[in-house]
Amino acid sequence: MTMVTVYLALGSNLGDRMGNLGSAVERLSKKLTVKKVSSVYETAPLYFKEQPLYLNAALSAMTKLDPFQLLHFVKGVEGDLGRQSSFRNAPRIIDIDILFYGRRIIETPGLTVPHPRIAERAFVLAPLAEIAPSMVHPVLRKRVSELLAAVGGLDGVKKFGEL
Repeated sequence: MTMVTVYLALGSNLGDRMGNLGSAVERLSKKLTVKKVSSVYETAPLYFKEQPLYLNAALSAMTKLDPFQLLHFVKGVEGDLGRQSSFRNAPRIIDIDILFYGRRIIETPGLTVPHPRIAERAFVLAPLAEIAPSMVHPVLRKRVSELLAAVGGLDGVKKFGEL
């Protein structure tokens, strides 16, 4: 299999949030060739509000893993870092989402790529636009920078630091 560029979103709002993101990038780099990592942004929780603030980042990487192997790998990294199954949008030590897998469109019960809620999430689009502003969403056919300009809720997304 040839190398494919993938984009991942990372988030943490429990424990050592910055350390959790750093550990995730370190573990991901064992099977992915990490190319760019965004700044870290502090963001208010979106759906379930009664929880601590999140730290979010995005990264681009090259991989030979197919999309399902990649999903299995990132779920393994989450588990290794202590993520527990809980309710939807619950607080978490680490969350890793596959945003884009090359230009592929995948719709299966276990995996949807591009990530189905990317266009409504400023906390994903702000770090992603920093590392890939001209990346075109293969379904919406808009650049990441255009999606970021159109999304609401940017006032809840503040640059926090660097990994």
